[in-house]
Amino acid sequence: MSMAQDERRALVVAMTAAGPDAPTLCGAWTVRDLAAHLVVRERRPDAAPGIMIKSFAGYLDSVQAKAAQRSFEELLEQVRTGPPWWSPLRPVDAVANLSEMFVHHEDVRRAEPGWEPRELTAAEEATLWKTLRRMAKMAYRKAPVTVVLATPDGERVTAHSVEGPEVVLTGPPSELLLHAFGRKEVRLTATGADDDVRAVHDCDRSI
Repeated sequence: MSMAQDERRALVVAMTAAGPDAPTLCGAWTVRDLAAHLVVRERRPDAAPGIMIKSFAGYLDSVQAKAAQRSFEELLEQVRTGPPWWSPLRPVDAVANLSEMFVHHEDVRRAEPGWEPRELTAAEEATLWKTLRRMAKMAYRKAPVTVVLATPDGERVTAHSVEGPEVVLTGPPSELLLHAFGRKEVRLTATGADDDVRAVHDCDRSI
């Protein structure tokens, strides 16, 4: 079983425990809204482009709103079973869905007061580091300063490079990945001038 599949199952457990009306870190979305988003992403290829293309966003919103009207149990079952056999995501589930499932799992967990980071295995952190390296430049492309991502054991990658000051974000790959996806509820250390660090935290890190 891949880490993406493990995270998918853990996400469903977290959603079940939180309940459909619980908040998430995805703006105003509730757990029900997040489940509907995942279902549409994997089962409605006609609407899924709206996730990335603004001109299709209105259609996506209408399809997702309709999906959210289904029973919570049905939504969770469709999240749990993942892309259907005909979905282009199914053959690449282990790669294409790892960051999606991991980040959204934490979106549910960290919306609750008193959250703490999970303790992941070294192998899991290594898998997330590979994922982070693939998308780091896209995530920090709008940063006004150079951004370096570093792990406590010495791994480093330059996510964005410009002339001028540098900010180094240090933490486990799991926390760095969440930050790269725009989340603020993370446990990292940042070195650099205060204004530069603030600019990195505040920059648009949408992917």
